[in-house]
Amino acid sequence: MSTPPDPAPSAPSWPYCGHGAEEATDPVGCPGIHVPGRTACLAHLNSADRDAYLTGLAPGTDIDHRGTRFTAPLLNALLQALRDPTTGKPHFGTARFEGAEFAEEAGFHRARFSGPSQFGGARFSGTARFGGARFAHDAGFEGAQFTSTAWFDGARFGGGALFRQAQFAEAAWFGGVRFAGAARFGGTWFRDDARFGGAHFLGSVGFASARFSSTAWFEGARFADDARFEGALFSGTAGFGGARFADDVWFGGARFAGSAGFGGARFCSTARFGGADFSEEARFDGARFSSTAWFDGARFAGDARFHRTQFADDARFGGARFAGIAGFDLARFRGGALFSQAQFTDVARFDAALFSGTARFEGTQFAGDVWFHLAQFSGDALFPQARFTAMSWLGPVVCAKTVELSGALFEVPVTLEIAASEVRCERTRWESTATLRLRYATLDLSHAVLFFPVAVNAHPVPFAHSGTMADENLLAASQHGVRVASVRGVDAAYLVLTDTDLSQCLFSGSFHLDQLRLEGRCAFAATPTGLHFRRSIWPYWWTRRRTLAEEHHWRAQTAGRPPSPSPSPSPSPSGQTPSPRHWRTGPHHPDPNRTPDPEHLAALYRQLRKTFEDSKDEPGAADFYYGEMEMRRHDLVGTPPGERGLLWGYWLTSGYGLRASRALVWLAVAMTATIALMMGLGLPDSAPKQTASGTVPADGGRVTLVVDEQDPRLTLPAGDRFTMKRFDKSLQVVLNSVVFRSSGQDLTTWGTYTEMVSRFTEPVLLALAVLAMRSRIKR
Repeated sequence: MSTPPDPAPSAPSWPYCGHGAEEATDPVGCPGIHVPGRTACLAHLNSADRDAYLTGLAPGTDIDHRGTRFTAPLLNALLQALRDPTTGKPHFGTARFEGAEFAEEAGFHRARFSGPSQFGGARFSGTARFGGARFAHDAGFEGAQFTSTAWFDGARFGGGALFRQAQFAEAAWFGGVRFAGAARFGGTWFRDDARFGGAHFLGSVGFASARFSSTAWFEGARFADDARFEGALFSGTAGFGGARFADDVWFGGARFAGSAGFGGARFCSTARFGGADFSEEARFDGARFSSTAWFDGARFAGDARFHRTQFADDARFGGARFAGIAGFDLARFRGGALFSQAQFTDVARFDAALFSGTARFEGTQFAGDVWFHLAQFSGDALFPQARFTAMSWLGPVVCAKTVELSGALFEVPVTLEIAASEVRCERTRWESTATLRLRYATLDLSHAVLFFPVAVNAHPVPFAHSGTMADENLLAASQHGVRVASVRGVDAAYLVLTDTDLSQCLFSGSFHLDQLRLEGRCAFAATPTGLHFRRSIWPYWWTRRRTLAEEHHWRAQTAGRPPSPSPSPSPSPSGQTPSPRHWRTGPHHPDPNRTPDPEHLAALYRQLRKTFEDSKDEPGAADFYYGEMEMRRHDLVGTPPGERGLLWGYWLTSGYGLRASRALVWLAVAMTATIALMMGLGLPDSAPKQTASGTVPADGGRVTLVVDEQDPRLTLPAGDRFTMKRFDKSLQVVLNSVVFRSSGQDLTTWGTYTEMVSRFTEPVLLALAVLAMRSRIKR
């Protein structure tokens, strides 16, 4: 780094030394101010005048030696003249050394300055020793140049300490210094080590645009007021470990070319690192931020270490760039964690991190692996539009509210382990295989884009990592099981659902639904329970079967039901849940234009039926066949009236061939009716007798006999027709009719037609009952 040229000397504003001094070698042009009552500066006075002047000084005297050039003997003589006999240290009143030059060592060690002290523009060619000095008022060192080491260790500045534009060519030691007033180092250049370890800044601190060419050491420093480091350049190591910032601190736009250490630092108020540039490792391990931490737009070219860091308020990393490993292991985010539009080029580690507020990762790019092992989110975890380029495993994480992955992009095979109340994957893009292992969650996959198989599994036991079990206390009040809320717009051919609850799932709008794979125990919505009354008179109940949520919505809409409480995991405003006795209303209730109609529902049932048939689940397929037929029966647009009539009959007699009990009831009714008709109208009084009649020829020839049978007749009184004997005969006729057999019983005309009808209807009803039982036990 090149050294800028020293500023050209300007003519001083005070009366400066002229000529004629006896001991001056070249007094002409000397900028030193005249000694009071003399015509030359202290450096160019003759011996007699100098001695007379120094003899007249007393401790605490105001002095003015602006522009004077001090050699070591001359400065020592001045210090000796001001030495306090009580303390043995020099004592200055107002001290003015602006533009002075200290050609050799400047020994102000433990000196006391009772009045303002001014060293602005002074040059210290040798070591400058101000260790232990006491400045009761403002001390001005603006533009001062320290060619050699500057020692201020243990100094006390009772007023402002002004070092603007000062230059320290070698080490600057400010260890343990106490700054009671404002400390101004704006634009100061520290070419060698700058050590402020243990310094105590009671007033505001300004290091804006300061340059630290070597180590900047602020370990254990205390900043009681504002500390401003905007635009500062740290070319070497910047050490702020254990520092404490009681008020706002600004590092906006600061550049850290070497490592930056803030381990264990405490930021009691707002800490602003927006736009800061960290070229090497940045260490914030164990740091504590009591207020907002601003890192928006910061750049971390090396590793960023925030291990066990505590953020009591918002932690803002919007647009930050992490080129190295970003380690937030065991970090605590008590407020919001805002990483929107951040970029992680390497590994991002959030293992066991605790997020008490909302965690926002909108549009964040994760080019490396991402570790959230055992991380906990008390609020929402938002990753919309995030991009995961190399992540192969996310989790296990526990989130008390929503994990938002809508619009996120997963480019490589990935496994997600999430225990949360809700997981949203609307319009999420999966460009490779993915496995979602979930607990407690309601999953929304609306319009997700799947290029390869994506499996959603309900994980039966708490997640664990490296032998440590995930703490699920945040979800103690949540429902067990995994619920899928929607697969609308999804290519179901790539979707596998295992042990999930589909009772609230919306299937409308998805395609290739017939290729959806359902594994394990996947539950669907059930029909309403209990006994109901139509017009408060006619009792009825709903056949138990699996249904789609869309059928619930359509039936609730057509029945004119009022909106029911939301079935989402979050409590409804009324604190109620939908009653199982009624059809649930949909999200767009009661708008008929946004509620699927029967024609659309019939197609959904048909496709899902094929899914069950392909998996050899005949009972499951039977329920969806029932749903399909129900929707066709109620479809006033797509189903012709004649077909609807047949469907009504099919439903009424046997529940579309799926309800054996209904067919058997109708069979019993038909048999009972047939028996009654046979006893009352079909059986004759008795078996008709046969009679033979003929004529015997007179000549004794051949005899011809004609045998006639009487028509069956029923002449018994009504009360004599219903006897056990006639019941037995009627039962035989009916039972034979059920199995397509003729009883051979003589019947009246009414009985004959009754038997013909029963021989058609009753076997059909028996066959429907057998078919229904077969559909329930077939595999």
